Amino acid sequence: MDTDSQPMGADSPPRTRQNLDGRLSYKFQRLRERLRGAVASGELQGKLPGERTLARRFHVNAKTLSKALTDLAAEGLLDRSIGRGTYVKGQAPAAQLRRGRWMIIADGDRADSQLVQLFSQASPEGEVVTDVTALRPSFLKQFDAVVDLGTQTPASFIRDLVVRNVPVIAVNCEPETYSVNTVSTDRVTGANFLARDLIIGGHNHIAVVRSLPRGGGVTHAVELAAQRYGTDTVIQVCEKDEVVAAVKAGATAILCDSTDVARQVKSALAAANLRTPDDVSLVAVGCCADDAPCSGHFADTRVIAKSVTDLLRDGAVGHRPTLLWMATRWVDLGTSRSPARTFGGEAAA
Repeated sequence: MDTDSQPMGADSPPRTRQNLDGRLSYKFQRLRERLRGAVASGELQGKLPGERTLARRFHVNAKTLSKALTDLAAEGLLDRSIGRGTYVKGQAPAAQLRRGRWMIIADGDRADSQLVQLFSQASPEGEVVTDVTALRPSFLKQFDAVVDLGTQTPASFIRDLVVRNVPVIAVNCEPETYSVNTVSTDRVTGANFLARDLIIGGHNHIAVVRSLPRGGGVTHAVELAAQRYGTDTVIQVCEKDEVVAAVKAGATAILCDSTDVARQVKSALAAANLRTPDDVSLVAVGCCADDAPCSGHFADTRVIAKSVTDLLRDGAVGHRPTLLWMATRWVDLGTSRSPARTFGGEAAA
């Protein structure tokens, strides 16, 4: 059997240096496999020596070593963390695995939101950060976990945290390019339900107010509902400051993709002397506890916060990403109406 066709692992015959060099063109890739072999054989175990020591031991420069270690950490073979060093996966001391002090990332206009307040209560020693672009490693190493509510958090910043084995949970803002632990409101399903009921209820011009730059999926869900339930329905995507013009252009219902933007839209309608639901129906999808701004499908912020807290405190956040979708429920506050049926999926009496 050709040895190159055999998988590499603890039970596989070791490849020769000649064969390995032939398959891996970059020096850091060859070093990565040498380190993998050293871990499998037990030559490297527990906490690894410092990077300078390892570089001398394997006769490479620091940059090559760092790239090889980063690859192995991304695979889950190693745990890397600023301030505590590099460990073979599962061999770090239990005392190092605290989950007490969190960095809570939030957009500036949402720094006082209910979710941020709940996370601050769960981690009294934590800190709310609204700008991560200039944070230094010495600042980051004081935190045991990161809770990311920011819609503008750079993907590269989160990736660096994950590679260094810092537990990260994205809340209501799914990453675009890779998987991290996520607890998110199921906005797509909620928006589909809302659009379905609006269309079946007789609304043929719906304005969708989009405020989330990523992770929402609300517009697509509304468009799919229109394709299924009302082929003649007009779906108009607009910004929050365009809703009054949308109503004057014929929109009979407004669907917002978050509770924050729904509050702003509600105020804009009132300022223009437009009444809900007499002049226009207003619904939203998102999360809230007891302060929903209008009718809609919402997930409870307290349930979301508890889910994140349980994941961090129970140590369930590991190398394999955890994804929790929080189901929404219909809340009727009288801001929408239909001549044929009530909203929330139940026919009118």
